Amino acid sequence: MKQIRFLLIGLLSLSLWGCGDDSSSTVEIIRPTNLRMDLNVSNSTEGLVEISMTANFTNYYRVFIEEGSKTVILDSQDGQASYTFSESGTYTIRGRAYASFEYYTEVIDSVSVEVSSGGGGGGGGIPTTGYTTPLTYPGYTLVWNDEFEGSSLSSDWTHEIGTGTNGWGNNELQYYRAENTEVKDGYLVITAKNETFGGRNYTSSRIVTRGMQSFKYGRIDIRAALPEGQGLWPALWMLGDNFNTVGWPACGEIDIMEMVGGNGPNRGDEYCFGTVHWDNNGTKADFGGSIRSTSGKLSQEFHVYSLVWDANAITWYFDDTQFHQIDITPAALSEFQEKFFFIFNVAVGGDWPGSPNASTVFPQQMAVDYVRVFQ
Repeated sequence: MKQIRFLLIGLLSLSLWGCGDDSSSTVEIIRPTNLRMDLNVSNSTEGLVEISMTANFTNYYRVFIEEGSKTVILDSQDGQASYTFSESGTYTIRGRAYASFEYYTEVIDSVSVEVSSGGGGGGGGIPTTGYTTPLTYPGYTLVWNDEFEGSSLSSDWTHEIGTGTNGWGNNELQYYRAENTEVKDGYLVITAKNETFGGRNYTSSRIVTRGMQSFKYGRIDIRAALPEGQGLWPALWMLGDNFNTVGWPACGEIDIMEMVGGNGPNRGDEYCFGTVHWDNNGTKADFGGSIRSTSGKLSQEFHVYSLVWDANAITWYFDDTQFHQIDITPAALSEFQEKFFFIFNVAVGGDWPGSPNASTVFPQQMAVDYVRVFQ
């Protein structure tokens, strides 16, 4: 009798015995042994826990983190992972080493973290002050709004998940997840975290009203408090309804608000940008303007980002102060005579902001108090 033994994917001891025409085989699976999980609470980034696991006869690792009513699952090939908690507390963490889906070894531990809850700052809680706008305007009717009451998004919104094509076309660094969106205390909250998931080192959220709510013309008010820091790129914007058929930029893009975090000439945590993009005979065209807040970082209090749009022009306002306008009557700008849907997201990294650095503090939040459309 001849006996052959070999290691399958570095994990499975597969023993085959053959004699004559006997084709029977036996598979012996070795469970992972000597599993160890170390948890390290970061001294530099609030809420960040670094996880390190080692084990013998292991193909991959998985971490289960209990945060409130949700369970976050992180996969890792090398046993290294990280997660940033948004609130102080003591949390249960389960680590598993897998030989295969059915065969694993598990350890359970807990960790205590402290996260500041003071007002001000995109990573320090939701501000309690700031600019606000009315529910009525002369000559306008409120046709749609979301005040983000309750505990979940309304059916007008859906999530876009993953990394998109080429980092959503901008070489962005985050993985978009539904888990990074909350509706609480009357606010929509999108949290950008420094955590490994889906092959990326950061997670965030991107929500859209595509197929549910889209609009042509009117006044749009969005009251929001933004994140801050190098590499953060929050946006409140719109794409044309025909995006799926004609693509970008032929569908047109209206950026009601973008902020490019960090420091730099005419950019940073105090600057708001308003821009349009369109197709000009096969070439991308754009036209934008910006304004600097006189009250400090856009994370420190709420501001209202507004758009007034009709058949003649699109005009941008920051706390009811006009800072940019474009004439859309030329035929080359016909994209902006059609319906558009909303997109709210917080990107991390990308061509415009660049990557986070040692000065960037996570988690970072964008809180939206309301979005209102008047026509």
